[in-house]
Amino acid sequence: MKRIIDRYTCNTIGPLVFITAAVHGNEPSGVKALEEVFSQLRASKAQINGTLIGLRGNRGALEKGVRFIDEDLNRTWKPIKIAKQIKDTHEELEMEEIIEILDMELAHHKGQKAYFLDCHTTSSQSAPYMSVQVKNDNDEWAHRFPTYIVRGFSDIVNGSIDHYFTDRGLTGFTFEAGQHDDPASARHHQSMIWLMLKEACDLDLTQIKTHPQCVESLKNEAPDQKTFEIIHRHEIKDGDDFKMKAGFDNFQKISKGELLAHNNGAELKSTWNARIFMPLYQGQGNDGFFVIEEV
Repeated sequence: MKRIIDRYTCNTIGPLVFITAAVHGNEPSGVKALEEVFSQLRASKAQINGTLIGLRGNRGALEKGVRFIDEDLNRTWKPIKIAKQIKDTHEELEMEEIIEILDMELAHHKGQKAYFLDCHTTSSQSAPYMSVQVKNDNDEWAHRFPTYIVRGFSDIVNGSIDHYFTDRGLTGFTFEAGQHDDPASARHHQSMIWLMLKEACDLDLTQIKTHPQCVESLKNEAPDQKTFEIIHRHEIKDGDDFKMKAGFDNFQKISKGELLAHNNGAELKSTWNARIFMPLYQGQGNDGFFVIEEV
């Protein structure tokens, strides 16, 4: 399973668009979307300025269909881990390879703008949304696209890949396209990639035969653009017996006193009139749930 899914350029001066997918191995829809996008670009001989490159994130976990092997690759991008001479975990090795490719691409595109997109899906049903670190011009860039925007995830969760990309000077966001097994998630990922190429690389979308239904699906199924901020994170600690209450959808409204989960046999009730965000319905991960409020 190759790291680089594909690379597309018309050899014209322009930005780098660096897209990662399957940073969590049980989230393959971004890989499927990238494969289809590259296929359509080549079939249409589409003209773009700059370069698009797509990468598989956690190849070992993707092959096994699990979130990670040794540790969460989306929590691995910490300075102390990046600086280590010897990589001790599977995910540290995956990270090192991605950094090597990014270094080469940035050197090749020196002086040009660089964008990133990290493709994800969620364990619960969810409207498509972007997770944005409010730094550089990320927030302004995110507001060009027609989905919910959630600020602050990278500021609460240490070691995320989008935090690393932003610190390297790239502009972009994480895009959560929907639930893991929902066929619409791959379409939403495709839509976001097409829209990014339009905005960043001056792609004329009418060149792409399959673009109308794909892009329109995101515009039609995504809600009106709203911006949210994270106000609480419930962390699952080693040894905790955490069980999310069944039935929550991402962005669902919650009320004070409402039962959200059980942790070590104790009830966890809401102290907010707000919305639930990323409730955990899978075996791996240490983020039980988040609480968000509309800005």
